[in-house]
Amino acid sequence: MSRRSGNCLRCCLVIFAVISALCVCGPAIYYKFKKDLKLKGASTSCAPCVCNCAPPQSLLQIAPGLANLSLTDCGKDDPELKEEMEKQFVDLLSEELKLQETVKEEHSLHMNITFGEARRLASQYQKEAEKCNAATETCEGARERAVALITKEKKITSLWEKRARQLGWEGE
Repeated sequence: MSRRSGNCLRCCLVIFAVISALCVCGPAIYYKFKKDLKLKGASTSCAPCVCNCAPPQSLLQIAPGLANLSLTDCGKDDPELKEEMEKQFVDLLSEELKLQETVKEEHSLHMNITFGEARRLASQYQKEAEKCNAATETCEGARERAVALITKEKKITSLWEKRARQLGWEGE
């Protein structure tokens, strides 16, 4: 029975593969044959096209101001930009260094504030941990005393029970 089911499974897989291949390649083959049939059946001459379309517009017609832009005109009318461009290279470098120094100082200040906050929180957590340790030690001491008292009470109870049994008590 397993041999027949294996053959049936193989047959189903082959059929599935063939159908999948046809689904993938079928549309491309169909359109290729359809195109070939149209080319064979069509005449070699066609009627002239009647078109009343406007001629395509050039970039100058769409945006006339766009063609006048050039790199030399860039920022010509902006006084701040003109002043900035006239500065010497050394001045620009020194200004860049000042800006970097300012950024470094701000970063350092932020780092110091963050570090101080972290130290404060660490100190607070340390105090809380010390309180917790002290409370744990107190509880541990009380537990040890309670264990000692219970042990002592069990010994006394055992002694009294032994005496009671000797005097005739039968217990529960």
